[in-house]
This record gives sequence, structure tokens and C-alpha cells, in this order.
Amino acid sequence: MTSSRLLNLYTWAFLAFMFAPLVLLIVSSFNDTSPPSVTPWEGFTGKWYAFFWMSDADLRADPVLRLLDRDRLVGCFQNSLFISSMVVPISLLLGLSGAVVLTRLKSRLNGVLWWVLLSPMLAPGVVLGLSALVFWGRVGVHAGLTTIIIAQVTFIASYALLILMARLQRQPVELEEAALDLGASPFRVFRRITLPFLFPALVSAAIIAFMASMENYNTTMFAKGGACNFATELGAMSRNPNGHPPVINAVGTVIIVLTVAAASLHTFLQRRETR
Repeated sequence: MTSSRLLNLYTWAFLAFMFAPLVLLIVSSFNDTSPPSVTPWEGFTGKWYAFFWMSDADLRADPVLRLLDRDRLVGCFQNSLFISSMVVPISLLLGLSGAVVLTRLKSRLNGVLWWVLLSPMLAPGVVLGLSALVFWGRVGVHAGLTTIIIAQVTFIASYALLILMARLQRQPVELEEAALDLGASPFRVFRRITLPFLFPALVSAAIIAFMASMENYNTTMFAKGGACNFATELGAMSRNPNGHPPVINAVGTVIIVLTVAAASLHTFLQRRETR
């Protein structure tokens, strides 16, 4: 066997290992059985998707769905959207501040500051969640959505920092220096030159911050107290001793479809812009 064939075989095996579980998740989300399974096939159904909008009478008539608390699941999803709406702008602001400091201010402490700003991203999520819970509890902030937001910002801001730093390092500093020489104030230079140059990176950082906030489980689990978000509620549902409900598979399928659609749209727009 040649090296190229061996590499192709490894690539296909890797892709199968990565995507076969996703395919099974999608197929089982249409099987009329619980816990979700591909075999035996009990019949095609879409009720696991209709769970979120079906009538209360239909919900009570189903032996599986009537055991689930739809209002709580929807409420936890709304909590996730609220948390993300706070985490994303705060993370972008902190990440932008750190990126400007590390790329524009030349100091001997830059190396130390670099590791300090990136250390939350390297720390285990359990440590971040527990530290936020203990520290803010001592100063009178009760565990809940506030501690979740604080705990998530501590490491999501590092993602924004890396993305914005990579963009700033490619910006010609001469443009800013020329504007300053022509009498522009530092704030005007930042608003008219630096910020427009950073706009694509800001959009990318916002999307990544939003996704990281929505899917985060470890840090949120230890910082939430009595609150919940979508990820922790799905985790609680999956720990059902009788097997997790197929609604989780339906949610996962919707997320996969949205992700693929967004990636395809981005690729299409990028190719059209290039042409």
C-alpha cells in the first residue's frame, strides 16, 4: 500500500469517526421510539421537533413528551440568549482593549500581560466556575445569571483577544502615524482607521463568543446556582436513568443544520465577493 492510499484511508476513517455519530443522531431524531435509536425502526415521526409548538392536549397525550417540562426548557433557552447578549459585548470590549495594549504599547511587561490575559482560556472550566461562585458569593453576589455571565466572560474574552490581535498585527501602523501627524486625535484615528479595519475580526469574534457562550457547560454548571441555561438543561435531561428523550436529538439536528447553512452561506458570499 502506497503512502498516499494510506493517508486517504486514514482521512476517510477519521471523517467517519467524526461524522458517523452525527448522522446517527439525525436519523434517530425521526424514529418514533424513546430512548432514541436507529434500530429497531418504529416509524417516521416529527413529533420530537413539534414538541416546542404542539398544543398542550397533544403534549399530555404523548407518554414521553408529557414527562418533559417544556416551559422550563424554553425558559432556559431564553436565559442562554440573555447571557450571550451580555457576554458578547463585554468580551469584545475587553478583548479589544487587551489587543490594543499588547500590539500598540511596547513594554517589558507585555510578555507577562500576555500570559495573564490568556490564562483564563487555559484554565479548566470547573476552576473558573467554582472560583466565580466562591469569590462573588463572598462579596454578596448570589449565584445565578450574573455569576454565569462573569464566569463566561473570564475565558471568552481571551478568544476575542486572540482574534483581534491577529487582525491588528496585520494593520500598517504607518496609517495611524500619518493620521496623527496630520492633526487627527488618537480617538479619531481609532474610530476612522483602526475600527473599520477591525470590523471583520469583530464580527468573527462576536460569532465565536456567541457560540462559546451558548454551548458552554462546564463553567456554567458550577457558576449557575439555581439558574439554568440551555446547555445545562439539556445535560440534566440527558442524565435520565431511562435514557435521554429524543427531543435532545431533534435539538442537535437543528443546530447541525443551522451551522452547515451558515457555513455554506459564508462560503458562497466569500466566493462571490472574490469573483
